[in-house]
Amino acid sequence: METLKTIDNFLTLQARLVADRDPGIPTLIISAGTCGQASGANDLIRIAKRELLSKKLTKKIHLRITGCHGFCEMEPSVLVEPRRTFYPKVTPRDMDRIVDAVAADAILEDLLFADPTTEKRIETQDEIPFFKNQVRTLLGFNEKVDPIRIYNYIEHGGYQAMVRVLSKGNPGWVIEEIKASGLRGRGGAGFPTGLKWEILAGQPNGHGKFLVCNGDEGDPGAFMDRSVLEGNPHSIIEGMIIGAYGTGANEGILYVRNEYPLAIKHLVIALRQAYQLGLLGSDILGTGFSFDLRLVRGAGAFVCGEETALIKSIEGMMGEPVQRPPFPVQKGLYGKPTLINNVETWANVPIIMNTGAQSFKKIGKERNYGTKIFSLVGKVKNTGLIEVPMGITLGEVVYGIGGGSSGKTEIKAVQTGGPSGGCIPASRFDLTIDYESLKVAGSIMGSGGMIVMDERTCMVDVAKYFMNFLKEESCGKCFTCRKGTQRMYEILDDITAGRAAREALDLLEELAATVKDTTLCALGQTAPNPVLSTLLYFRREYLNHIEHHRCPAGVCKSLITYSINENCTGCQLCVRTCSVEAITGEKKKVHLIDQAKCIRCGACRDVCKLNAIDIR
Repeated sequence: METLKTIDNFLTLQARLVADRDPGIPTLIISAGTCGQASGANDLIRIAKRELLSKKLTKKIHLRITGCHGFCEMEPSVLVEPRRTFYPKVTPRDMDRIVDAVAADAILEDLLFADPTTEKRIETQDEIPFFKNQVRTLLGFNEKVDPIRIYNYIEHGGYQAMVRVLSKGNPGWVIEEIKASGLRGRGGAGFPTGLKWEILAGQPNGHGKFLVCNGDEGDPGAFMDRSVLEGNPHSIIEGMIIGAYGTGANEGILYVRNEYPLAIKHLVIALRQAYQLGLLGSDILGTGFSFDLRLVRGAGAFVCGEETALIKSIEGMMGEPVQRPPFPVQKGLYGKPTLINNVETWANVPIIMNTGAQSFKKIGKERNYGTKIFSLVGKVKNTGLIEVPMGITLGEVVYGIGGGSSGKTEIKAVQTGGPSGGCIPASRFDLTIDYESLKVAGSIMGSGGMIVMDERTCMVDVAKYFMNFLKEESCGKCFTCRKGTQRMYEILDDITAGRAAREALDLLEELAATVKDTTLCALGQTAPNPVLSTLLYFRREYLNHIEHHRCPAGVCKSLITYSINENCTGCQLCVRTCSVEAITGEKKKVHLIDQAKCIRCGACRDVCKLNAIDIR
């Protein structure tokens, strides 16, 4: 790989790569992010390579291995360009058929996606409801590039925004363009990105400045940043180079949790390629501008998502937040001015520089411009990553893109913002997804986790689950956070076990308010959200647990009893399923459950097809 010395060298390389690409050649695109590989994508890649080589099709059909495309429910999947044919849940046996079909310019109807409502087969990815209702500004790029091939990124417009910025030679213009775009930090708080950049640019540069990419994505059920890091690492690198030029920073850190091995692997390769090509380091493209970027692996502490705790972790100390001011942008990493943005924020920067601030603002709503990536998981038909315009309603996401409930029960609520977010009931699904609306509703945007729950979900148990997570992840520096989250969990545990009195709710609310108002960092300040939001919208469930010793959802084991009703036909499926042999009965006769043996695991209810298992 030859080092590029000038901007003209880059433009020449880019022109050659574009000229060499023939978009008309059929291309097999295999989604091989973490979800794809876990579902068997590596087997498909191996078979595709074997078939293309053995049948001498390598010049007629191309193969592209990419990161996650988003529809994790349908992995492993294959996308065929230029027709945009989408094959979901592909098996190794299907893969050789797909290769033959592409070679013959044919479609395998039996392998196409089938609409779960109409059962109609849909050929193209763009017509599938899950994709059709999205605006895939960032995730759409995952389909176009192989994350470990920098030339592939460049031929699709990669590093073009960086070259445009360097050619303009005006750092102030970069700041103004980001400000004009209205981009807000996608990590949770929604602070105006341009304003933060402007503050850093105004800091004295006597000893250097730092940029940090916060890739410490610790929310249960959230994997947005991981997928961007895995599928398009160069977009983050390019965004940080542009940010460094605009703010005068000379060094950057990519902070990624060690639990993301594939993301780390792709970042290491991308950094090496960028340095080899001359896009990082000293005198980039002969402009006199220098910027160094390195990777730091985080140990996986949830609190390190907070800026000051993240800085302590990078410095090799325990990840604990510190009092502000001074803010990191004034005095941060190693005492130097430090700007921190999350993965999705950095990935948006090249898009803004390429298309312009005003074009970026055409998507979204007032004060909430652009798109947002969410991980849509839980009791919904279509799970995976989605990218939607800011301002879309919760109902449009859950029912339009998610396809509604995955089971026979109705959707009950959705949790937004991760463990520190709130639970919003289905009655409020007309709520728009933006920073202000979610806050008023008792939740937060967070980094983008979205967990859908149905009527078989106990909201008290949900609050207990998240409080257990938060008490374990509290760094312990604040007494009110350390002991407050622990005590809230204990009260919730008493409620789910039927040990609590009516006064427990008043104590729980008072404690939640105290923790919210007196803790140092955002972890403690937002920790009460799951409790306060469920008390606001689902207080009746709390009262059922306390006053009637009953869990309406049939989740809390101490408050439920399983029994078998007259619908039972004696098929003995539940007998074979029960691990503790608590169910007895003869074939074709109603069975019985021995309450002394029953561990209330719910396995019998899950397998019963006749609705013969009651919960009381």
